[in-house]
Amino acid sequence: MNTVSRHFVLAAGGTGGHLTPAFALAQELVQRGHHVALITDERGAAIPGKPDFLPAHVLPAGRFGKNPLRWPTAISAVLKGRAMARRLYESFQPTAVVGFGGYPALPALLAARSAGVPSVIHEQNAVLGRVNRLLAGRVDAIATAYEEVDRLKPAFLAKTHVVGNPVRAEVLALRNEPFPAFTADGLLRVLVTGGSQGARVLSEIVPDGLAMLQPALRSRLQVTQQCRPEDLEAVRARYANHDIPAELGSYFQDMHVRLGDAHLFIGRAGASTIAELTAVGRPAILVPLPIATDDHQAANTREMVKAGGARSIRQERFTAKELAKQIQAMAQHPETLATAAHAAWNCGRPDAAEKLADLVESFGGEPIQDVIRVGADSKAELGNAAQGAAA
Repeated sequence: MNTVSRHFVLAAGGTGGHLTPAFALAQELVQRGHHVALITDERGAAIPGKPDFLPAHVLPAGRFGKNPLRWPTAISAVLKGRAMARRLYESFQPTAVVGFGGYPALPALLAARSAGVPSVIHEQNAVLGRVNRLLAGRVDAIATAYEEVDRLKPAFLAKTHVVGNPVRAEVLALRNEPFPAFTADGLLRVLVTGGSQGARVLSEIVPDGLAMLQPALRSRLQVTQQCRPEDLEAVRARYANHDIPAELGSYFQDMHVRLGDAHLFIGRAGASTIAELTAVGRPAILVPLPIATDDHQAANTREMVKAGGARSIRQERFTAKELAKQIQAMAQHPETLATAAHAAWNCGRPDAAEKLADLVESFGGEPIQDVIRVGADSKAELGNAAQGAAA
């Protein structure tokens, strides 16, 4: 058991997809006796779920788009954030810096490189994200959630480690609970969510799709659906017209409990969603977000679909008729749904936080020295960064 207390910095963009695994790693490292700090943006510092023990440092971070005319402003912001991160490292003296993607991770990891601090990036999706693509050649290790990751260069495979995507402790606690009993005449509990902001297409399609199920299945439905606040009344009216019992809300505090009770999930294919579905073992009908960068949500579905734990429907093909067809195929017989649940469960990587912590700890040799090495010229480095991010 490790008895040496070290310092680690986690850097992540201010979205749940980046921060959820960062929080899970923070919990694991603190349980091992280490000290952890977070670098993020203003959204990340205020996001629900941040552990109370985790101090957040807000750094400026420019976004590099495809328009080179905007790069100077972005470079200036990143340089400012990089200098702030360097000052933090001088006082905090981290053993390693771990980036989880998003532009706020860029200055933190560039500062680690110039300061001679070991660095690791974690990719939650099945496509290497822009910032992680930019930094992949500059870090000491790459951790992935999937064995197959698009846009990860073969040259980097030697330092790539498949660890999975850490999930919230309350979700992981459900992994060893049995799949809810589903019988030929029992309730079919369906959970529908579209990510943190909801998804209008689900509100428009799902009620009508459920209404098209064969009467023997439709009469047993019990639906929980997350919607955008402005869509709630319209969705409620749709379910009422179809005489389908449904509990609706824009946010559910106990989402992990509802996931544990569900027989079938319908929703988007974000990295955290897939990680939680496979951690708990819940069959799913996934509708990847069509505007996701590099179509990464479609890539996220591959492993689960191949295993038989999910079905994926492209949004342009996501009609009420197609949804009813897929539900009917999955839930017409209890054993079919249970088999899909087990297939989803087999895709889970419940020890993701522990494996990621082991990887991060492997860089904890001698304490970081007081003398900080100066890396490549900042402007040149960031000029290359801008080109890489825009690629």
